[in-house]
Amino acid sequence: MDPVLLLSFTAVAVLLTLAPGPDLLFVIAQSLTNGRKAGVITGLGLSTGVVAHTFAAAVGLSALLYNSLILFQLVKYAGAAYLLYLAWMAWKEGSGAAGLASPPAQAAGALYRRGILMNVLNPKVSLFFLALLPQFVSAQGGEPAVQMIVLGAVFMVQAMLIFTLVSLCAGWLAGRLTGGMGMPPWIHKAKAVLYAAIGLRLVFSER
Repeated sequence: MDPVLLLSFTAVAVLLTLAPGPDLLFVIAQSLTNGRKAGVITGLGLSTGVVAHTFAAAVGLSALLYNSLILFQLVKYAGAAYLLYLAWMAWKEGSGAAGLASPPAQAAGALYRRGILMNVLNPKVSLFFLALLPQFVSAQGGEPAVQMIVLGAVFMVQAMLIFTLVSLCAGWLAGRLTGGMGMPPWIHKAKAVLYAAIGLRLVFSER
């Protein structure tokens, strides 16, 4: 592959990952309310979801999603429903806490799966990869599908690194603000509102 194109893609990927969006906000919210470990694991799940979108773009499934309004709507509403479910659970966390209470520990596997589902059930990400990856495929770089898989791997690795750093920073900030006493209930309710806002934004999104 053209090293200049690969370097350019990496720079674009880093900027896109750092831009305030659903995935980054999701990681920050998890880190603030459940600790940096929860944020790191959730970020790993979100990054792993890139594998599905890369594969879909490489084999043309993303094009099918783009051309099928019904399929797009099904995936979109499934993702929105999942986010609204997470919003409800976060609201219950805040309602069930009294004072500065620590949230119940969440299993690593559950957090990891949550990150994957959050990413995979967003059809906008598949369409984004369908539009982005081909722009960095060169005619001299070999099989286009293979090049797209390599680009997807680069995107996944840099996303993992950035989400991990963001989780560590957000977790550190949460510890400084609360003195290790746990988050106040309103923080969990704010997280619920954030999840609901992301879900509703997905509901009203277009291709």
